[in-house]
This record gives sequence, structure tokens and C-alpha cells, in this order.
Amino acid sequence: MTEETIFSKIIRQEIPTPLLYQDDLVSAFRDIAPRVDSHILIVPNKLIPTINDVSQEDELTLGRMITVAKKLAKEEGIDESGYRLIINCNSDGGQEVYHIHMHLLGGQPLGAMLSV
Repeated sequence: MTEETIFSKIIRQEIPTPLLYQDDLVSAFRDIAPRVDSHILIVPNKLIPTINDVSQEDELTLGRMITVAKKLAKEEGIDESGYRLIINCNSDGGQEVYHIHMHLLGGQPLGAMLSV
């Protein structure tokens, strides 16, 4: 299990990054390589490597991630036009940092997510 990630250092501000939100459960900051106009990462302060590692005790934290996404979407002015929330899991799911994080994406039309 991973013990330290770049996100852990950002949460503790060992890597100075402007925080858009922080409380006892989650932190949020802009993605360093944004894919769209508004690209924010919302992460639990507790290190949880993947969605597969979530336990029942993490339910409040995961719920907080959603309510913080709603709050930030409103602050970004994208709540009415729409936005997307994405959590990747493991390599085939596109996860690059093994500290779960939710991508809040918006500010432009995002199109279809997958062609099925």
C-alpha cells in the first residue's frame, strides 16, 4: 500500500499549491495539467489508494467529495451549464496517482464520454 503521494504533500502544503477548499476530510485544488477550462481535483485527506480500498468508514469522506464538488462547481460558474465528475481506478481505468481523487471538469461542452 502506498504511504505517501504528491497529493499527501499538497494536502499538508509541503508542496505549496493554492487550495480551493480544505476541511478535516477533503482538500481541493486545480489540476496542474488541466484538460478543460475548469479542472479541479478533490481528494480525501486520508490516503486511500484506489476505490477498491474504500471501506465503510470512508462513506462520509466520499459523500463530502460530492458536496464539495457541488460547491466548487457553483463557485466556478459551471453548475448550471453542467460538469462531469470522474474517479479513475487502477491502470486500465486511467488512474495515475494512487490516492483516490475526483476530477471536477467543466467550463466547456464535454461531449460523449465513451462510444459504446
